[in-house]
Amino acid sequence: MARRLAVWLWMLSALITVRESSMMYTSRLVHRFSDELRGFSGEKMWPEKMSREYYQRLLIGDFQRQKMKIGHQRQLLFPSQGSQALSFGNDLGWLHYTWIDVGTPNVSFLVALDAGSDLLWVPCDCVQCASLSATHYSSLDKNLNEFSPSSSSTSKLLTCSHRLCTQQANCKAPNQSCPYNVQYYSEDTSSSGQLVEDVLHLSSSSNSPSNIKASVVFGCGKKQSGAYLDEGVAPDGLMGLGLGDISVPSILAKSGLIRNTFSLCFNDNGSGRIFFGDQGLTTHQWTPFVPLDGKFSTYVVGVDSVCVGKSTCLKQTSFHAVVDSGFSFTFIPDDVYKKVTKEFDRDIKASRVSYDGYPWEYCYESSGEEQLNFPSVELMLPSNQSFVVQYPTFPVTGDQGIVGYCLAIERAEGDMAIIGQNFMTGYRMVFDRENMKLGWSHSDCQDLSNQKRTPSSAGGKPPNALPTNEQQRIPGAQAVPPAIAGRTPPIASSASAMHAPFSFWMRLTVLLSMLASFHLLWYLEPVISQDLV
Repeated sequence: MARRLAVWLWMLSALITVRESSMMYTSRLVHRFSDELRGFSGEKMWPEKMSREYYQRLLIGDFQRQKMKIGHQRQLLFPSQGSQALSFGNDLGWLHYTWIDVGTPNVSFLVALDAGSDLLWVPCDCVQCASLSATHYSSLDKNLNEFSPSSSSTSKLLTCSHRLCTQQANCKAPNQSCPYNVQYYSEDTSSSGQLVEDVLHLSSSSNSPSNIKASVVFGCGKKQSGAYLDEGVAPDGLMGLGLGDISVPSILAKSGLIRNTFSLCFNDNGSGRIFFGDQGLTTHQWTPFVPLDGKFSTYVVGVDSVCVGKSTCLKQTSFHAVVDSGFSFTFIPDDVYKKVTKEFDRDIKASRVSYDGYPWEYCYESSGEEQLNFPSVELMLPSNQSFVVQYPTFPVTGDQGIVGYCLAIERAEGDMAIIGQNFMTGYRMVFDRENMKLGWSHSDCQDLSNQKRTPSSAGGKPPNALPTNEQQRIPGAQAVPPAIAGRTPPIASSASAMHAPFSFWMRLTVLLSMLASFHLLWYLEPVISQDLV
């Protein structure tokens, strides 16, 4: 109590320095960790000026203020079962999948992640669906599920009058349930049924309540065909992540739960992460999305040239490419393909072979002990941005393990290239739909959902540390603390008529501001300390 009274007296004495002179007022600003304030705080662990702890605590304070300002707008959301994305190899078509929960009570689905389409759909009241039995898939240890709107207390069919119903032409009345039919790139591959509105269960990386029920629209997939029926691709549904209004990222952003952006991360061991609302890191490189026919309908980027090995970038190798996680591998226009593969084959020091059942032309033999030295493959993007492909090759396995590698690039059918999952591997790819740009930064896809900006431990790394290039930086954080300063703002001469009464109110305002600032400091310190435990 005595210490608090002393602080009050000190603040009153500081108020005396507020003086009146031709309507100019000054006030000394005292840094929160200054020696002057140290005597009144009573805190034993006062950080030494310019020490590591000194800067760490300033940074944590900035982060606390940032959280108060931005609230839910910057939170990362991910499926309630976790942010992990999984690849089951050839068993499920080489795509990445994540577990989601929908409905009440919640039902789990293993959905493929597809940045090239918009609709989320799951097998539902099936007329023609892929097998959902675990015995049909060597990678699964439990049966997959089928959804039924009648079994969910929060489910309702969308009517043809709903703004997200795009097939009104197939409706006989406005109150009829809205049908959908989506055709995909793969030949004769489609999903059809009815649109349903229900809850998608999500978790949050922030300190707010971690369980979030977001209302979304998805397809009750009654009938699948092609790869979705008999080739083991997306047997339990697919999540479209495209730019359309009906996609999950679009709906979450429109509802105000997240910023209009998401990220995908795939690593080389077949796992990865998905986050909604991820705005990326300061280490990200960026390139703008390119509109097609005057509008942004999918994620297209421009490639100025392709560089192979240590040679200069190849001439006349520019193209546009769709960035699509729904493709396992990468396709480039035929004329570019010929130049890239020729240069790659010239640079590699290995015997070229062919492997039955593999779609690639340029494959190379490798013994178990031999480490092939692959030439680098690099995409040069606008503004001289460089995208170095981390894993341009694909291993070929035999009875004795890896027997060779193939350059995992194929010819595109037309002029539009497709950048698939294999080119994205090793990067945290951010699809920034607010600013219409694509970002990438090296990552091993560790879980960022519980990432806290905590001070370093004695070993120099925070607990459960991410690699240096994965650690979030605090926007606006200063390496050097602001100096103790006074500022004398100019006052307009027209204010002189209010000189005497204004002087009183200015003094009162300064006092209240100082009290509020000190109260915030007094309150915030223990909160910050608790957050570090």
